[in-house]
Amino acid sequence: MKYVDEFRDGELAARIAGRIQAQTQTERRYQFMEFCGGHTHAISRYGVADLLPQNVRMIHGPGCPVCVLPIGRIDLAIRLALERGVILCTYGDTMRVPASDGLSLQRAKARGADIRMVYSPRDALRIAREHPERELVFFAIGFETTTPPTALVVREAAASGAENFSVLCCHVLTPAAITQLLAAPSVDANAVPLDGFVGPAHVSIVIGSAPYEAFAQGYRKPVVIAGFEPLDVLQAILLLVCQVNDGRAEVENEFARAVTRAGNAAAQALMQDVFETRESFEWRGLGEVPASALRIRPKYARYDAESRYELVYRPVADHRKCECGAILRGLKHPRDCTLFGTVCMPENPIGSCMVSSEGACAAHYSYGRFKDIPVVAE
Repeated sequence: MKYVDEFRDGELAARIAGRIQAQTQTERRYQFMEFCGGHTHAISRYGVADLLPQNVRMIHGPGCPVCVLPIGRIDLAIRLALERGVILCTYGDTMRVPASDGLSLQRAKARGADIRMVYSPRDALRIAREHPERELVFFAIGFETTTPPTALVVREAAASGAENFSVLCCHVLTPAAITQLLAAPSVDANAVPLDGFVGPAHVSIVIGSAPYEAFAQGYRKPVVIAGFEPLDVLQAILLLVCQVNDGRAEVENEFARAVTRAGNAAAQALMQDVFETRESFEWRGLGEVPASALRIRPKYARYDAESRYELVYRPVADHRKCECGAILRGLKHPRDCTLFGTVCMPENPIGSCMVSSEGACAAHYSYGRFKDIPVVAE
């Protein structure tokens, strides 16, 4: 298949769903986590869960970049803009993530801070060159997918001598988060036991499929890397069911049209040149996760906003009624949150899971919340 609409064919979806039904063992319960928010969005949008047997459960993971960004990191960006007077540039969804004191980047902008939405790090560097009299900080977030463009711009800034440009780096690493989730049942009695993962698509284009082999070998959990279309996801679930039935734990690549075992070597080399791994980093919902994020290497320290402005990170607790953290760990569903669909909605997000279309709460609000309403017989 070559075209997008072929991966949304209803008849083919029904056939794959029939094969899943035939393969599932009625006495067994299957619990798979789709780590990536893009898969969460696809599952909700295309009604994939409705095609699955009742004993196959899909659990939303922490694979939405803005969802896992902790409040304390957003507070750093807001302080730079409000107190230090920098031009702050970042991606669109980041603007709306709730922070401390009822603020967000969007609300800080309304208070007079010079905060601008950009589509790429290069846009931020261009703005810095257009305003040499101002300091500009690019608030960089995301998984391995968005990390190479940030690295490229840091190198461009260094090569061109853009002294008024720096990066507040909050790039995080997928494999470390999966390790944290797999280790959770041994330390947390409430943790959800997982039978396998639908592996990320775009992230895997960069890092390849090889990093997931440790999960299959060390934790005996199958991983199937899948694209974002509904047939991709259904096929991945079928492959996971078959692996569980056979007692296998392997890495399979359903997204072979874009992902290789080795990944993108040029992108990896670029990341390695500019970034190094942090000892630890706080994820919303997961807490402190060892070796799970990147920071700028000392040779590019001039372009590291944390170093340049001597920023000190302070963790901040989420809203006490927001269940986003539990949802990101698979412990709860959006409908379990008392704020969902009442005070917390896409136009007024209380928790980060309601911000991006990839967030579990936003996806369920858009495509699934009406299924929660009981049918009243006349």
